[in-house]
Amino acid sequence: MSLIQLQGISRVYGSGENAVHALRPTRLSIEEGTFVAIYGASGSGKSTLLNMLGLLDEPTSGDYLLEGRNVAKLSDAERSDIRCRKVGIIFQSFNLFPHFSILENVCMPMRFAGAERHEMKARAAQLLDRVGLGSRLADSPSKLSGGQCQRVAIARALANDPAVLLGDEPTGNLDEKTGDEILGIFHELVAEGRTVIMVTHNAEYEKEVQRVIELHDGTVVRQ
Repeated sequence: MSLIQLQGISRVYGSGENAVHALRPTRLSIEEGTFVAIYGASGSGKSTLLNMLGLLDEPTSGDYLLEGRNVAKLSDAERSDIRCRKVGIIFQSFNLFPHFSILENVCMPMRFAGAERHEMKARAAQLLDRVGLGSRLADSPSKLSGGQCQRVAIARALANDPAVLLGDEPTGNLDEKTGDEILGIFHELVAEGRTVIMVTHNAEYEKEVQRVIELHDGTVVRQ
């Protein structure tokens, strides 16, 4: 069974003559352990598709099966719970809490999931060590470079051992060398069986992934 199945998923903003079809009815199936790039120009619908996959927005129509469960029409509270436990999201702008240490930032998803404090701290330290920041646990994000902040964001996204890791232009604010290092971490995660789905406008990344889903005007034109 596929990890993700989209069955006619669409997203329309507004109505009538003012309706914007951000994502037209889309059918996709993504297997576990796949490295996927969602590619397209600005306004093509790739961020809308990522928002659907990450349960950040509710589809206008269609079904979304995540690990076999239809999550398309859940309440806000149910979507938040599944997003917390099943989906890790890495943002282009990192979205770290500036006044918390990086250890506390990585603990945050586990706190929402109800983990015990000692378990949170131990797992957060382990994840930060994995991304090369094990000696910086008490530092605030302001003391880190952009690449280091993105490593913290990856550790945070992995905190609750999610079924799928989503990246919204995760290398967009990084230089080429640092971006390649982040891609290297993604490759390691996929090799371990993790599913990574990355939105990008960089055509060069096609050679880095196992599968490309290209959108144009809200429609999948290649996959």
